[in-house]
Amino acid sequence: MCGGSRMTAPVILAIDTATELCSVALLHSQLVERSEAVGQKHSDRVLPLIDSVLRDGDLQLADIDAFAFGAGPGSFTGLRIACGVVQGLAYACNRPVIGVGNLRALAAAAFARHPRAAVALVAIDARMHEAYCGVYRNDEVVSELHAPALESPAALDSLRCEVGADLVAGDALRVFREAWGGLAGDRLPELRGGAGDIARLARIDFGRGRAVTAAEAMPLYVRDRVALTIDERRQKVSA
Repeated sequence: MCGGSRMTAPVILAIDTATELCSVALLHSQLVERSEAVGQKHSDRVLPLIDSVLRDGDLQLADIDAFAFGAGPGSFTGLRIACGVVQGLAYACNRPVIGVGNLRALAAAAFARHPRAAVALVAIDARMHEAYCGVYRNDEVVSELHAPALESPAALDSLRCEVGADLVAGDALRVFREAWGGLAGDRLPELRGGAGDIARLARIDFGRGRAVTAAEAMPLYVRDRVALTIDERRQKVSA
């Protein structure tokens, strides 16, 4: 049963199921985070992981001030699971919801590794020979300079030069090695953003009044069409 929060500092429970990882984090006086590679079994593991972080943090759902989730871009099914679970918990507890972009969370993780970097381009494999990418500034809120978009691999390095990014992160560095030309500066091809990064950004957004009601929470679908015909997929690969 949920009731009024007893904590004075914002307490955030965040989940992320945008990739094959299922990640849950509880942010209060410290961060408690759990992450598992679950394939397609996010719905089986997300609630046990929530129970785990609450138990380890010695808190209950009644202590949560806001629920957060990785809003995308990412797996269509995974984004729906994260949003749906958070909506259910927030509705039951009468709490607000904060959707945090997964690329912004990745940028926050990258800046934590390279705090002197000014601008990060983050790019992840979107399948179908495309990448999800965004550009962010290294400031208190990890400001968005280039909204999450779907790009061809050939456009990534040009975008990096255009925005003056001195840091690049995400698995697009590894998946599309040939696209980056003479890439200079720091790069983090194996870095992922997780529920812990989402929770930290959600706490900032909560303080800025950017939370919404459970009914208003929505995933971010960068790819307008989730499914393509076999012929359309072949045409994209051969293009």
